[in-house]
Amino acid sequence: MLSGKGFQKVFNVSGGIKAWHAKTAIGPQDLGLDLFTGKEEPLDVLKVAYSLEQGLREFYLQMGKEAENPKIEDLFAKLSEIEVKHQMSIYIAYNDISTKEVSKDEFEKMVEIKALEGGLSTREYLELFGSDLDSETQVISLAMSIEAQALDLYQRLSLKVGNRQSRDIINKIAKEEKAHLASLGKLMDSL
Repeated sequence: MLSGKGFQKVFNVSGGIKAWHAKTAIGPQDLGLDLFTGKEEPLDVLKVAYSLEQGLREFYLQMGKEAENPKIEDLFAKLSEIEVKHQMSIYIAYNDISTKEVSKDEFEKMVEIKALEGGLSTREYLELFGSDLDSETQVISLAMSIEAQALDLYQRLSLKVGNRQSRDIINKIAKEEKAHLASLGKLMDSL
């Protein structure tokens, strides 16, 4: 089915997903879904998504402050800038569909939830993935794990949300998470 859709590298893993032993999204199937009721209007979805990006950005900024290695500090700064770009696209999307344009400051005041992408707390991510924050490779691996967790959350959420326009927005955000993963992969390759 995948090769019929144009995917070039397709592998049939003997035993299917149950035989998979590499990293996967973790936690219960409803992890992070408590941030959403499933009845959100499109503008509400964008506010929560913005909040999740803000939580991750703050995490990267805090980790950058804790880093003793200047390369690691710079890497966390780059990662936080990726989140700023995603926040900006969410803010623009909000104004595109809102009946009243709001300034960035007004928008940030409307954003109430303080959470991290993917549904886990900062410390839970660090404990589960056991990252060595002095290794560039481990920092990028942690970032990729968080983005993969966020992608998983948005994919699960798209099945829960009833509003079609909200679901379309969630799917667009999920696509952007895939793009984040790709850019992190390129960053990893450059090391």
